[in-house]
Amino acid sequence: MRTTETNEAGLIARILAGEKELFHELIRPYERMVYLTLFSIVKNETEAEDGAQETVISAYRHLASFRGDAKFSTWLVTIAINEGRKRLRKAKTAAEESIEEKVGEHEGGYSPAPLTDWREIPLEALERKELREALRAAVAELPDIYRQVFALRDLEELNVEETAQALGINTGAVKVRLHRARMMLQKRLVPYLKTTAPARKLFFGRAL
Repeated sequence: MRTTETNEAGLIARILAGEKELFHELIRPYERMVYLTLFSIVKNETEAEDGAQETVISAYRHLASFRGDAKFSTWLVTIAINEGRKRLRKAKTAAEESIEEKVGEHEGGYSPAPLTDWREIPLEALERKELREALRAAVAELPDIYRQVFALRDLEELNVEETAQALGINTGAVKVRLHRARMMLQKRLVPYLKTTAPARKLFFGRAL
């Protein structure tokens, strides 16, 4: 291991001195590691590939800032993680903007049934086959960022802190995403609830 680090230090010194073509030799042993790091974050092959390329480019541009306090591989993974998180933030923003636009386009002036909590679906309504199928389809169509929170909180019944830890987000984000997920589901299920009696039992017995 020490030999590897010594060799890398020598390569880095030569690259910074002008032998730029040696950068590929420096980075080659870690290409798969960088890709897998990105993929574990973005969960998308194309995004992981693009992110890996950006990571390598960033490493090349900032190579002079590597001081050797940590292993080169650790430094490289840190760049990959930051790139992955940046891509997640962009994807989150794009998804939320898209959802807001679609909801606005399809809703018009329609307002969903005034449920105190969308989960207050009458048990007799839930027992109807078409409602169960509609609920299943609605959950499947939720954007990833909302479906993940909904599944962990309302299906797996994790608490807010556990959900936040599992997804690597703060508890405030969990609450906001869960609220939005429930509201989107409510809008989808309203047509199936119009003829039901007032709610008496909770489908999911948890609060935010």
